[in-house]
Amino acid sequence: MQITTIGLDIAKNVFQVHGGNRQGQAVLRRKVRRDQLLPLFRRLEPCLIGIEACATAHHWAR
Repeated sequence: MQITTIGLDIAKNVFQVHGGNRQGQAVLRRKVRRDQLLPLFRRLEPCLIGIEACATAHHWAR
């Protein structure tokens, strides 16, 4: 499973993680709790990560 791109929908406690390969096929779809996010990324090869940036995302960033 070679993931080249990840889309991350951030939230307060649960994140949606979607990973795609070079062909654009979804190879990872997972709901992840906040404490599981970094361990998940540590197991993956380096790749491009896109993060949702809505109004609530900016609120939590502050």
